[in-house]
Amino acid sequence: MSLIINKKITLGVVIGSRAFFSGAPCRQAREDILAHLGDLGLEAVILPFEATVNGAVQSIADADVYAKAFKARRDDIDGLIIALPNFGDEIAVAELIRRSGLNVPILLQASNDDPTKVSVKERRDAFCGKLSVANNFWQYGVAFTETTSHTCDTASAEFKADLDRFARVCRTVKGLKGARIGAIGARTGAFQTMRYSEKLLQASGITVVTVDLSELLGAAGAIADAEPALNEKLDRIRAYGRIASHIKPEQVLRQAKWTLAVNRWIADNGCDASAIQCWRSLQDNFGCATCLTMSMMGEDLMPSACEVDVMGSISMYALALASGAPSAILDWNNNYGLEPEICVCTHCGNYPKSFLGDTPEIGELDVLGESLGREKCFGAVKGKVKAGPMTYFRLSSDDRAGTLKCYLGEGEFTDDPFPMDGGIAVTKVSRLRELMRFITQNGFEHHVAMVRGRHAEIVNEAVYRYLGWPIYHHNGAAEPSAVSFKRS
Repeated sequence: MSLIINKKITLGVVIGSRAFFSGAPCRQAREDILAHLGDLGLEAVILPFEATVNGAVQSIADADVYAKAFKARRDDIDGLIIALPNFGDEIAVAELIRRSGLNVPILLQASNDDPTKVSVKERRDAFCGKLSVANNFWQYGVAFTETTSHTCDTASAEFKADLDRFARVCRTVKGLKGARIGAIGARTGAFQTMRYSEKLLQASGITVVTVDLSELLGAAGAIADAEPALNEKLDRIRAYGRIASHIKPEQVLRQAKWTLAVNRWIADNGCDASAIQCWRSLQDNFGCATCLTMSMMGEDLMPSACEVDVMGSISMYALALASGAPSAILDWNNNYGLEPEICVCTHCGNYPKSFLGDTPEIGELDVLGESLGREKCFGAVKGKVKAGPMTYFRLSSDDRAGTLKCYLGEGEFTDDPFPMDGGIAVTKVSRLRELMRFITQNGFEHHVAMVRGRHAEIVNEAVYRYLGWPIYHHNGAAEPSAVSFKRS
């Protein structure tokens, strides 16, 4: 199975120009953009320079040529770059988008003028031209992404960073729009917080694929001890972390069979992420935990959430798409003394090992092990998350309001000690009390997805501009708006 998260992003490139401005900058803009895309490992779709005057789109006829070429590559193109080395032809650009039928993110760039070169033959006026193209996009109902600065040089490091960020937005949008989420087992009975609406998800293009836990238990039990794929899975488990010396070989074998059965079902059903009933049927009826299984899938950028938290798995997937790094599902779990901006986020033991930052210990569930029997609970990945920046995100379905909704922000993992078992992340968030108030007063769950690094801007752009989900960006700048944008 070839996952979207592992595929190269392909961007269509359009150079917009107006005939009575100098066409000389068009070739340079093309060369700069293609060089950046090559450096970033991104694919480009662009017609040969000779296909149009100055290799640009500056008429309806040019728009038609490009629209037909892009339509033929519709399944390949993940986003469009519209570059304006001069004022640009606003109608040609807008019509190109309409006629191509593409519904993908768009990055709109406009080049700087050199204050020493503003003669009739040298001036660009792209500062103004961008406003005209943007106005036409609004009229056509076309959403688009801004560059960091209103105008920028195509050869600049700033624009290269904009291209990298935009490619991540494209990957996040494409991944979420067509996501398939595996729901393995029934919702854990004690957790009504994990209720969600499949129909609201389907309206956003997200499909939930369900399976009864008994089917996976049967598949795991049917795997022969001598099967080569099982031996490979055992080798990976042993290399994944430090297995406590008292753990018996048969406990590791059961965990490997369960993991192999889950992996096969996800591959067979083309799932991008999953959520699993992690207690207590699995422990009672098969004799292992599923935390290690979820941790290893997360490490492979196939996020998996516990307690059949489908919305949590989608939240994890969004962060993985934006960052290209393993994400985790955590509880907002403990205060940290009287520190107003520090809390402790925990889970039994499902964090991917690179999310932790150190090689983990693999042992038994602690809390559940005490009540269910530790011999039935092997498979918990334990460790304290190393200090560093992080991004958090939570998607929820609000049936009462008939909408999906989400919140987003950034914070820090700290080195502060916390002597609790399992997966521990001591977490600092500015204005934490206001965030907790938002969560409690708007019906969000206690689970939250997190990923290492700062990626909130990418997720916010993908979710707000292209998916249209209501979002609260904690400590982020509110989107300036006169009226609500309506997409065509």
